[in-house]
Amino acid sequence: MKITFPYMGSPYMYEKLFTLLGHEVITPPRPSQKTVDYGVKYSPEFACFPLKVILGTYLEALEMGADTIVTSGGNGPCRAGYYGEAQKKILKNMGYDVEFIIFDEPKKDIKTFMDNVKKIKGKNSWAKVLKVAKIVYDMAKSMDKVEKIVEVKRAYECNRGEFTRAWHEIMEEYRKIESSEDVRRVEKEAIERLNSIKVCEVPEEEKIRIGIVGEIYVVMEPSINGNIEEVLNTYGAEVERSHYISEWIDFNLIPLPSYKEKEHQILKKGEKYIEIIIGGHAKQSVGAIIDFMDRGFDGVIHLKPFGCLPELITESAINKIKREYDYPILTLSIDEQMAIANTLTRIEAFLDVIRLKKRKKRIVR
Repeated sequence: MKITFPYMGSPYMYEKLFTLLGHEVITPPRPSQKTVDYGVKYSPEFACFPLKVILGTYLEALEMGADTIVTSGGNGPCRAGYYGEAQKKILKNMGYDVEFIIFDEPKKDIKTFMDNVKKIKGKNSWAKVLKVAKIVYDMAKSMDKVEKIVEVKRAYECNRGEFTRAWHEIMEEYRKIESSEDVRRVEKEAIERLNSIKVCEVPEEEKIRIGIVGEIYVVMEPSINGNIEEVLNTYGAEVERSHYISEWIDFNLIPLPSYKEKEHQILKKGEKYIEIIIGGHAKQSVGAIIDFMDRGFDGVIHLKPFGCLPELITESAINKIKREYDYPILTLSIDEQMAIANTLTRIEAFLDVIRLKKRKKRIVR
């Protein structure tokens, strides 16, 4: 098998999983305008943006020689649960003979899940599969930990671009790991390097902290959301996302209650506005907004693919939250027509509103 996968965030964790199991891996290129054009051309017009971009990613990977696509499924009314089947039919109609291995949640269909694991397992022993899974899980946890440091410190860097360059180089070091010991070594060196970068002092009362919520793909893939984390950091705002891949693994793949506690807390915070799981990450998005607000974040940016039904419902709940708490929340719709200049203007205005609110609070005190 020549395996490829969707490009979402850093691809190195997925690449490492299949490489350590002995497969030939075709790592897709970072989504670009070519990727988007491919996806838009061959996808149904009404399809949501992640489906289009992921299809474009597959087409680029197939051109590079891939013959097997490994991806995750979805649940509930969200159309993400149909991505795999829809993309499979589109590619078949285009003349591609490609195998799809779609991983849904184990609790949904444990037999199909294990059948897919066996396909990936190949001739490896179960002991090796578990060892590789542990290495990759440690890698995911470690990369998320280091990235969170970047998302805070980059807001105060004295020399613009230093943290971004360091983060890209650190990711290349993670790409070379072969064991959990390597992961710990790279993490230690990464944190030391990040702590050595000069940052400018900013008074605590002037610091701005922004949470990012929304549909998981547009939240986690910077090439699609206009590098919004880096943009916010450039404007002097700390950032934290509602989605990190290691936390997704904890909630969806590890069958232990303690690993699901954080997600359940987020879902509980969203119950006032969305009572049931309606698919996608609508309830999580609302719960994450309340969580960011409870933790003292100054505002939230909500990212939604144009036409995403769950996130449209989130947006209606957001209007209630804004009225109820007078809390700054900006919704940005992401699709192939997204205008970067317009988006930057809206972000700048959003941050100006937050600075004004903070200034008024200081005056009142």
